[in-house]
Amino acid sequence: MSETYWKPKHNPFAIALTVTLATFMEVLDTSIANVALPHIAGNLSASQDESTWVLTSYLVSNAIILPMSAWLASTFGRKRFYMACVFLFTCSSFLCGLAPSLGMLVFFRVLQGTGGGGLQPSEQAILADTFPPNRRGMAFAIYGMAVVIAPAIGPTIGGWITDNYSWHWIFYINVPVGILSLYLTNRLVEDPPYLAEQRKQRKEAGIDYIGISLIVLAVGCLQIMLDKGQELDWFGSRLITWLLAVVVVAFVVWVYWEWHHPFPIVDVKMFKRRNFATAMFFTFSLGIVLFGTTVMLPQFLQSLMGYSAEQAGEALAGGGMIMLVAMPIAGFLVSRVDPRAMMAIGFSMTAWSLYNIATNINLQMDFKTAFLMRVYQTAGLAFIFLPSNTLAYVGVPREKNNQISSMNSFVRNLGGSIGIATITAILTRQAQKHTSYLTSQTFAGNRSFENLKGGLTNLYKGSGHGLATKMAYSQISGLIQRQAVTLAYTDVLFGLTLVVVILVPMVLIMKRPPKQAALVAKTRTSETKEEAPVLH
Repeated sequence: MSETYWKPKHNPFAIALTVTLATFMEVLDTSIANVALPHIAGNLSASQDESTWVLTSYLVSNAIILPMSAWLASTFGRKRFYMACVFLFTCSSFLCGLAPSLGMLVFFRVLQGTGGGGLQPSEQAILADTFPPNRRGMAFAIYGMAVVIAPAIGPTIGGWITDNYSWHWIFYINVPVGILSLYLTNRLVEDPPYLAEQRKQRKEAGIDYIGISLIVLAVGCLQIMLDKGQELDWFGSRLITWLLAVVVVAFVVWVYWEWHHPFPIVDVKMFKRRNFATAMFFTFSLGIVLFGTTVMLPQFLQSLMGYSAEQAGEALAGGGMIMLVAMPIAGFLVSRVDPRAMMAIGFSMTAWSLYNIATNINLQMDFKTAFLMRVYQTAGLAFIFLPSNTLAYVGVPREKNNQISSMNSFVRNLGGSIGIATITAILTRQAQKHTSYLTSQTFAGNRSFENLKGGLTNLYKGSGHGLATKMAYSQISGLIQRQAVTLAYTDVLFGLTLVVVILVPMVLIMKRPPKQAALVAKTRTSETKEEAPVLH
């Protein structure tokens, strides 16, 4: 078959940089709006709770489109689908900047999330087809830098733009990048011949309306449940309980339906492959750690240490810098050493870094300590991300590339959503527990408490004894709250450390990958034997 030895007409690395451009902006948009919410709420006469729908609406539509992106790319053509996503993302970004009300902004954010949801999986599939197996490591390194660095620098860029210009510009900056991406994609990117056969079969099979409806229902309800759970006290709320019930039922029925459908929206039978299933589990875990800590650290710096949004972003910038170094190294090594060993090293480095943060995080730490914490925490992620991505494609024919990339992006984002929701809930409950314990120690006769109260009272004695005593108690209450929250952060970080330690030996579940020369031959042989795309 001609597609067995298909190669793109243009330089593969030029194609990689082209498709990474729009994906970087899309991932950036998942975090850049966070720091602008107070400004958006004030400008559009909305409450803080109402303004969070600016984030939720984007995440819900983004999450819904991710698992369907493989089917959409196969049905309409991957290049056409990718360019449509870039176009929709760019136009809706411009409309977000123009939005005159919160309702219109939320609507345009839904459109923006819909367009953005198809970018990551399409890019990954394009890279998998553009590069041969023995060169995919470096290609995924370029992709990895986009999806890991973008959320790290998002708060910094968002804070700087909002402080120096206005929140409208966090959306306008996507427009020139989107136009450039459309131009370069049209010139450089092309679909391999096998996708034409897939499109023909998809058209003959028709549209799986039931599969689409079930996955939209399950993912939409799950994302809303995760976003609003903490605010509504989780299962103390009837709404959250019902949402969970709908998610479970819809998801189970969807898996059964897709398993038996000849042309499914998502090929769930891929999970019978050990390497694929394990890679998706590790990607899910990576999402929890990456997104969870990306939210935790700036929260701690801003709420407890008084950092501005821009300063907190600068403290996280070291993570992006180290990834710029680590990703190319990991990309070079992944085709030369056992990827399982790289993943074990990566998990070990991540576990050590989380333990280091847990033992050193405190209210007196300086900027340098906070900066280095993020550097250590992200140093090992490249050695997890790239091997996991690469192993997911081992021995899989090209016809499955869209399915792999779609599921990979979906489970990483799902892990991030679940991780953020879970970590936020645990932080709140642990802070309450520590507050209760510390408050119980503030009684007459406790020498430490009496000394602290006396010292603070003397500090404010110029205001009169009665007022000085009240001010001392107020100061002690604030200290208790801050210390309790700090202890809660420590608890969560120790918990994440334990989770990552458990993952280290689990890399042995994956099959040892063949040598690269054998891998290329095996992949080409599997493609030659396929007279038609394997879709089930």
